[in-house]
Amino acid sequence: MYRALQCSLDEDLSRFTHFLRSRGVVHRITEEDGKQVIWTHDEAGAQIVQAFYAEGIPDQAFDAVEKASPAAGSSNWPLVWRRIPVTLIVLALTGVVALLTGIGSRPETIGLFTFVPVDANGYFASEMDLSQWWRLVAPIFLHFGLMHLAFNSLWYWELGRRIEMRSGGLWLLGLTLLFALISNTAQWWVSGHALFGGLSGVLYGLLGYCWLYQWLAPNVHFALPKGVVVLMLVWLALCLSGLITMLGFGAIANTAHVSGLLAGCAVGLAAGGLERARRGRQE
Repeated sequence: MYRALQCSLDEDLSRFTHFLRSRGVVHRITEEDGKQVIWTHDEAGAQIVQAFYAEGIPDQAFDAVEKASPAAGSSNWPLVWRRIPVTLIVLALTGVVALLTGIGSRPETIGLFTFVPVDANGYFASEMDLSQWWRLVAPIFLHFGLMHLAFNSLWYWELGRRIEMRSGGLWLLGLTLLFALISNTAQWWVSGHALFGGLSGVLYGLLGYCWLYQWLAPNVHFALPKGVVVLMLVWLALCLSGLITMLGFGAIANTAHVSGLLAGCAVGLAAGGLERARRGRQE
């Protein structure tokens, strides 16, 4: 067990511990030497408790937990949805594009979302057309096959909502656009192929961001389930090896994945470092 936090005996921790339980933070409280002590199973849990306590939990967050409790007889899903509009909008746009393109099976509509324009004969332009600026981002909504769509959508839901609930919709939107621009441009620049698509480059960016931020400034929102980072990095290595393509899963936009991950790690390192420094000044 790890000693996460100690408080005076007269401090009421009931609402705080209720909030921790609602976020899946396993802990217990004991009395030691005239103090209340919160214990966790591991160091990561202790860091999360400390971060929550240092940041302070707004009253509306406590109210949301109480309303979502079984005694209240209501679900907190409507509240959650209102807190993640950008995540939901990106997923909705992804679904609309999937319908328009037949999940990547309709050439006549795929050309609307490629990185460079397509001429009347179906040939891709050799250069970017900056007058059609939306193409710098549009490929992230283009998917090829149901598995591709489902895999990327589920991961954007998992990572996007964590970032949006922690840092707000504008921050998630900015990260999504930044990682889309970097990964799409890098993929086109290195591979020379105009036909590529998917949220994967953005996803690896969001993963790298959460990973490095959590390493420097732990918080409950970025505490990904154990093994997630390893799983995604192993998948990236398999894609880079060419094995996934050999197994018939199609061409993989490896440059988009790697550039997105590197960009995400860089932003996570900067943002996490700033947050760590802020917490240090408050101690």
